[in-house]
Amino acid sequence: MPGTPNKPDNSWLSRNSKLLKENPQLFLQKVGSWLKPMRKDYRRRWGPGLRRWLLQYQTEIVFNKVSWMGVTARKMVLDAWVYQQIIYEIRPEIIIEIGNAEGGSTKYLANMLDLVGGGEVIGVDIDHSIFKGHHPRTSLVTGDSLAPETLARVDELASGRTGLVIHDGDHSREHVLADLRAYAKFVSVGGYFIVEDTIIDLFRAGDGLGSVNGPLGAVEQFVREDPRFRIDPSCEKFVLTFNPHGYLKRIA
Repeated sequence: MPGTPNKPDNSWLSRNSKLLKENPQLFLQKVGSWLKPMRKDYRRRWGPGLRRWLLQYQTEIVFNKVSWMGVTARKMVLDAWVYQQIIYEIRPEIIIEIGNAEGGSTKYLANMLDLVGGGEVIGVDIDHSIFKGHHPRTSLVTGDSLAPETLARVDELASGRTGLVIHDGDHSREHVLADLRAYAKFVSVGGYFIVEDTIIDLFRAGDGLGSVNGPLGAVEQFVREDPRFRIDPSCEKFVLTFNPHGYLKRIA
């Protein structure tokens, strides 16, 4: 029986040993780049730790420097990239977004549905007076997310369709848990219930980002009581996220 051919050694040591033999000048330039300090202007930007950067994003960037097509979008932009990957993968019939503010993220979601060729965004917020993200694929429901009339209207608009739910409403643990229980039925198998800003429970209250009794505890309690959902850590692959443990995938 013929033996299995050996795989070529493509390790870091092997590649650089080969480079040293074949092109010593380039190898020395490469070594020089390893020893060279980072440029001072970018050292100040890239030097701070991840925690400090997240605080800076929250306090200096997210509320007035992030927009989608000219409309303010209060989102961590890497989370928005994850959303488009999910939308492309599952092609949701509906996306229910709880908490819309100015509507930049609502419009972003509608534009993603444009690209995949179907679906509707149902925007739920207690106040739409500052909303600017209007789009033909979007329907707005104004009212408390847990009010019977709000839930009845969402039921009517959904018309038996399922897909994604994205929660960016009241971040208190009690309210988030109630919303999880009330809106879970709108998530398709393979779809996601995304709970935003669970990060606030991982920071200190009063530091600019942290709080107490936020949504993370609600998420962890919900997945314990509802086995149809599990936390999907693969959605945190970019490390920078405002939704740690907040991507709940429906598996049954």
